[in-house]
Amino acid sequence: VQLQASGGGLVQTGGSLRLSCVASGRIFSNNGMGWFRQAPGKEREFVAAISWRGDSTVYADSVKGRFTISRDNAKNTVYLQMNSLEPEDTAIYYCAAARGSYGSRDAYNYRYWGQGTKVTVSS
Repeated sequence: VQLQASGGGLVQTGGSLRLSCVASGRIFSNNGMGWFRQAPGKEREFVAAISWRGDSTVYADSVKGRFTISRDNAKNTVYLQMNSLEPEDTAIYYCAAARGSYGSRDAYNYRYWGQGTKVTVSS
């Protein structure tokens, strides 16, 4: 199973980006998916998660109302729409496939991880 994240880049404060994560293999459609991020000098933190059917989502308080996670099982892809970006959102963003049908805030519940895509928000 491979997860390929893309869509990162440099954006000004208040701007938007959409991250994508394409999964190969059979794991995708039956598994919850999540996004995590790691800023320089900080530990990895949870951002958002979505259930296998896409009908249940959960967000970190720091991104709630600004970020939206979604998925297209026909395309084996999960998205993270990021609006109203702030310099504090600067990080490498990782997608991950959960061990079960629902994502969670706990990184331990994820079995497969992508390589990350870098997001930089300038002030």
